[in-house]
Amino acid sequence: MIEAIWRIESARLIAGLTRVVGDIGTAEELAQDALVAALEQWPAQGVPERPGAWLMGTAKHRAIDLVRRRKTLERKHEEIGRDLERDQDSLELDAIEEEVGDDLLGLIFTACHPVLSKDARVAITLRVVGGLTTEEIARGFLVPVSTVAQRIVRAKRTLAEAHVRFEVPAGADRDARLASVLEVIYLIFNEGYSATAGEYWVRPALCEEALRLGRILAELTPTEPEVHGLVGLMEIQASRLGARVGPSGEPILLLDQDRARWDRLLIRRGLAALGRAERLGALRPYGLQAAIAACHARATTAEETDWARMVGLYDALVQLAPSPVVELNRAVAVGMAFGPASGLDLVDALVNEPALRSYHLLSAVRGDLLRKLGRSEEARVEFERAASLTENVRERDLLHRRAAECAAERMAG
Repeated sequence: MIEAIWRIESARLIAGLTRVVGDIGTAEELAQDALVAALEQWPAQGVPERPGAWLMGTAKHRAIDLVRRRKTLERKHEEIGRDLERDQDSLELDAIEEEVGDDLLGLIFTACHPVLSKDARVAITLRVVGGLTTEEIARGFLVPVSTVAQRIVRAKRTLAEAHVRFEVPAGADRDARLASVLEVIYLIFNEGYSATAGEYWVRPALCEEALRLGRILAELTPTEPEVHGLVGLMEIQASRLGARVGPSGEPILLLDQDRARWDRLLIRRGLAALGRAERLGALRPYGLQAAIAACHARATTAEETDWARMVGLYDALVQLAPSPVVELNRAVAVGMAFGPASGLDLVDALVNEPALRSYHLLSAVRGDLLRKLGRSEEARVEFERAASLTENVRERDLLHRRAAECAAERMAG
């Protein structure tokens, strides 16, 4: 019971405390102190009617004690202490009225601040906003627990040393920071959707956590089209998770999936989020990607997919957010819409792109197009190269199997 309450309340608690003390690390320590108090008192006294308010009140009282003990702190902290003492009467449980939305949004913007590296942003966001333990984060990303712990410690120190303010930025600064927030959430989702390494091709728990963060952000920023675009994209992609793996965990590619296993509720939610993004203005990169995903979701079979529309959406995406990976994905759509030879011409133009030199999907896509053109031996070479580049065991097995199929086709021919 207490663990479940903590999972629900911890992010809001840390957010409110960070606004008060101005430091995520100190806020998390105070929140943990409140949790310890709950573990000591609630089993005997019962869970309070408003557990979140109880935890916040307890943590704020401990903040007062902390400030009193730290006599050598700078004047700013002394002022915080005086403010807390002056407001002590208002800390009674029936008087606590937190601006939870603003606080939680402020915490998300702080955890995803561009001053941190991507790895640090992901780790601290999952820790303080998502409420995951260090062990859970390490397990999700297949890195040592000590590595995650160090990233979180360094992230907190970096935020403190950079004097990052706990705030919801405005104007251009808000747009720049929002882009960082969305990037972090999508990084988490993608690692769950297609794991970069390890023995599992998908890690649904990471997808679920990213979706939870995205949905929270959408509630807190209802007029931001890209937030709804990202949520729509993740909802639609998450709908396929159950169909992406076979009984033994083997990968099943999109065109081979049993679409009856796609989660129709997630698809409806995704299409609704995409609709909200469209009503808020012209689609931006995440919204366009959601619209591309919707082309798959709306087709009852792979053959019914509107590939020509997808090419048009990729054309728009290339204009807004050009990248070699987007160009590669566009080439796949072109190959499906206008034939594998057309797609291969585009892929061949990307072969010498430095950013794709070690990208296994470049070889995988090229192998698929060559195979469709009957060039089995060349396709086999590409699949073997792709297998050598991926660190995911399941994906490597799939690519080796496709290479073997190409070898068998060549022998049969």
